[in-house]
Amino acid sequence: MSIFIGCDLGGTNIKAGLVDISSGDVLLSQSVPTQGQEGPELVLKRISGLIGNLVKDSEFNNDAIQGLGVSAPGLLDFEKGETKFLPNFPGQWRGVPLRDTLQDHLNMPVSMLNDVRAITYGEYSFGAGRGVDRMACFAIGTGIGGGLVIGGKLLLGFDGTAGELGHQTMDLHGPRCGCGNYGCLEAFASGPAIASMGEKAVRQGLTTKIAELVDYNLNEITPKIIAQAAQKGDEIAQEIWDTAGHYLGTAAANICVTVGPECIVLAGGVSAAGNLLLDPVRETIADRVYVMPKERVNVVLSSLGSDAGILGMAKWASEHQN
Repeated sequence: MSIFIGCDLGGTNIKAGLVDISSGDVLLSQSVPTQGQEGPELVLKRISGLIGNLVKDSEFNNDAIQGLGVSAPGLLDFEKGETKFLPNFPGQWRGVPLRDTLQDHLNMPVSMLNDVRAITYGEYSFGAGRGVDRMACFAIGTGIGGGLVIGGKLLLGFDGTAGELGHQTMDLHGPRCGCGNYGCLEAFASGPAIASMGEKAVRQGLTTKIAELVDYNLNEITPKIIAQAAQKGDEIAQEIWDTAGHYLGTAAANICVTVGPECIVLAGGVSAAGNLLLDPVRETIADRVYVMPKERVNVVLSSLGSDAGILGMAKWASEHQN
């Protein structure tokens, strides 16, 4: 067995898992609240404590653990081992020495990667993209992250920023995105964007079951609720998913003609809508791609679910020892 730990530092929770790289199995996983308002120092201690408890509760000792990979939602400085900018964390974690601090606490090598690049690498290594040469991943949740594998290697670019597929410009005059640009894919097809379409439909008085499903509390409208309405035959809810899927499909079509992926993986919480999202994405690729063999592009859902990031980080750590 070849045992590494993958850890995802999220805005709400920190999740870590013991992974057998040789089989791609998550042997044991645990999570704790991030409590980011307490600041980087205490959060890093919480990560160390989580890793310590994970090893303690397993059948392995520290000597059997060959390394740790940690993903984070933002910009990282791989050379210095620091976080450069985590936009959704209090204080934005500028210049926090994540790698060296954890190595000192845990006495094991630590590697770092952006969270969605970790998901991409997990799906490529053990999941829906296993065995392909070129793959794209869209992780659709509160935002839309992404990742690319080209020639069997994760594309990182400058400081790991390559592969931000959710920030393709879809409309030059579109709404402002959280990144600062206007008209990004994220502004049209992320979880909040889909929920906003549902809320707008209700406020406009359109005939839809969406409001009934939340007892007319519009703050409770989510993509999951809109998916439930669509599955009950609600035409407005179906139109919302078609709209989001066509934007996502247009972005995927751009990737098709740019890098010719063999596989496009849809991951993240919003992808739980399944065919409500897959069908319009596939239809849009079929309608918009003409200069490459689009029939050879396989558009699929993530097969690893919430374990994708942990598996990706463990695999990355096994290949990138400091």
